[in-house]
Amino acid sequence: MSALAGILAERGHSVSGSDPRDGAVVDQLRRLGVRVFREQNAATVAAIRSGTSHTPLVVISSAVPPDNLELVEARRLGLPICHRSDVLAALINSQASIAVAGSHGKTTTSTLIATLLAATDRDPTAVIGGVVPAFGSNGRHGGGLLLVAEADESDGSLVKFRPQLGVLTNVELDHTDHYGDLDALITTLKRFANGSRRLLANRDCPILREHFEASHWWSVESPQGVAFAAIASEERGDGSTVLFYEDEVLVGELELPLPGRHNLSNAAAALAACRLEGVSFAELGAAVCQLKPPGRRFDFRGNWNGRLVVDDYAHHPSEVSATLRMARLMLESGRSPLPMLPQRVVAVFQPHRYSRTAQFLHGFAEALSQADAVMIAPLYAAGEAPIAGVSSQALGLAIQTMAPDLQVIVTASLEELAFQVASSSLAGDLVLAMGAGDVNSLWDRLSGLSRDARELVA
Repeated sequence: MSALAGILAERGHSVSGSDPRDGAVVDQLRRLGVRVFREQNAATVAAIRSGTSHTPLVVISSAVPPDNLELVEARRLGLPICHRSDVLAALINSQASIAVAGSHGKTTTSTLIATLLAATDRDPTAVIGGVVPAFGSNGRHGGGLLLVAEADESDGSLVKFRPQLGVLTNVELDHTDHYGDLDALITTLKRFANGSRRLLANRDCPILREHFEASHWWSVESPQGVAFAAIASEERGDGSTVLFYEDEVLVGELELPLPGRHNLSNAAAALAACRLEGVSFAELGAAVCQLKPPGRRFDFRGNWNGRLVVDDYAHHPSEVSATLRMARLMLESGRSPLPMLPQRVVAVFQPHRYSRTAQFLHGFAEALSQADAVMIAPLYAAGEAPIAGVSSQALGLAIQTMAPDLQVIVTASLEELAFQVASSSLAGDLVLAMGAGDVNSLWDRLSGLSRDARELVA
């Protein structure tokens, strides 16, 4: 929503909105001329209407509940209301665009595409679900021909998009609150694929191979039978040396500053998309050193009493597993982008949604058992009603059953979580906080611990 608001404001539209919290994103929107209200009530709608002779268009996201006071008032007044995906579709469908969809990696892949296009002077517009380090924002109004957008599948609205190039990173069941089974998700993503003028897809994903027809495929496993391949000749905890192939022909070597096999695949997709849009390999080779993951993707927050605290958005078993494998690679290779080499990996995880936790309880337990110690925050409901037997305690028990010797601590509050991290972790630990809820507050909570707590740790 904030990315769309900023782009529309930069394109000359009068934009207003409300957010009860201040922060860097809100401050940036205000600098762009967006009128931001702190209160979400009927009076806000009246104030917006009083400042214009035009009928305001009300834009909502799936996160806005039906009883939101502004939405109730807008409906009472008969104001036109549309979903955020309708606005994004209008942007995507009105210019040359690249839209990135898939179960995992779409925020990172779209970030890398936008970064490469900007670094090679294509001046793209970008609408992305995370903060792009090169822009300092999740949205950017560019003067170039291309728009790069993250196409979120969580509510099925991406079927409205008609990009010049559609990108599919992978397919795996998620968002079980919306999709009853994998077939329903595949059907939705096929509609997105069919609406794309060209489709670039990940050949390494078995579901994509079986169910989708792409005009171009990429792989990080083999250059055979694909348009693009990025094969690691060396994988380290701080990046990879990569051989890049086009139509099975080696075109050059790259030093990718992003560790992890999942990031290699994301980067392969980004490089392939840029090549399809006419960016030369020489330009990409010079720009690749500028690649950084988006915010909340292995995001180093700081050193707290010798603990390296990292924040990550992983909230699906595959994402948790990939993030922990990347952390483990840092220990095994002796190379890391962090200020010092960690000695252990402490996984701090917050289950997100009862439905997802119920569906993937065993998968989460298996993924988290890769860590040297596990601490679990209270489940973040995201508005869902509880499901009997589904809880952080149930996840902790599943982990302990799978790995009896692993230290597992289940906490009842975020305050207790911070205290347990402070008292039960060790200097030299990589404390990896994962989840899509408010577990990203861990660094601030650690920083705010009382002097008594700090002395206890010391």
